[in-house]
Amino acid sequence: MEIYKLPDHLNLKNSSSFKVFDYKTSEECNKQMVSLQQNTFSFLLDGSKEVFANKTAVSINNSNFLLMKTGHCLMTEKLPGTNANYRSILFFFSNESLLELIHKYNIEYIKSAQQASIFSFSYDDYLETFVQGLININRLAIHIQEKLLTVKFEELILYLIETKGVNFISSLISNTQNQNSQFIATVETNKLNKLTIKELSFLSNMSVSSFKREFEKHFNTSPSKWFQDKRLEHASLLLKDKTIRPSDIYEEIGYENLSNFIQAFKTKFGTTPKQYQLN
Repeated sequence: MEIYKLPDHLNLKNSSSFKVFDYKTSEECNKQMVSLQQNTFSFLLDGSKEVFANKTAVSINNSNFLLMKTGHCLMTEKLPGTNANYRSILFFFSNESLLELIHKYNIEYIKSAQQASIFSFSYDDYLETFVQGLININRLAIHIQEKLLTVKFEELILYLIETKGVNFISSLISNTQNQNSQFIATVETNKLNKLTIKELSFLSNMSVSSFKREFEKHFNTSPSKWFQDKRLEHASLLLKDKTIRPSDIYEEIGYENLSNFIQAFKTKFGTTPKQYQLN
């Protein structure tokens, strides 16, 4: 699968710290590997979007928009309906621009140990008007865009701080975590998500072979065995609800058919899912 490097893949002529792109497509994508080379606002207008990052998974429709930190992610984009296009206004900005704004306005924030890679915000009237302004700016000459986007960036960040708080600031400018901690957090966060080893390797910024070696070093077992155990343990918790049938959950925890799920469950727990519920 091709890795899309944004904003480079969009061939934008604007060489400044800020770039805006009116992205439209009639094709859906599923877990596309995307390397964000700048922090990115994705102002979703039509369709729905799901993003997996190293420690965060977020799904939105067009009542929300995303702020995504520089780095690797898996992106799913779904069309709003038949014969309709997906549309998102992408607004890219650099860490340096954010730091300059923080110093300029003496913005205070608390460094948090919990660093998210993606933030979801809901639209309001002000933000809907703001996005329309970006669309209009995108139609202007490049040299005018560069000047106006600097102003619009300050406007947006100051408004989000005022209405949403400053938590996202700390996450955006935080230093990269210790590599071991980052790796473990990526694995733990996605233990119930149906991601392939290749996708997890991408989120960890590793080759598949490096990911497997690192995994066995930290968890003392293979990725396939570890993830299977975690998902079966999750299934056992779900089955404590007597109203839930095994046929209701096998796909949720990554099995293609019910018989494989029952066999794996019995191997781990010594009993079938149904018998487990009755005990």
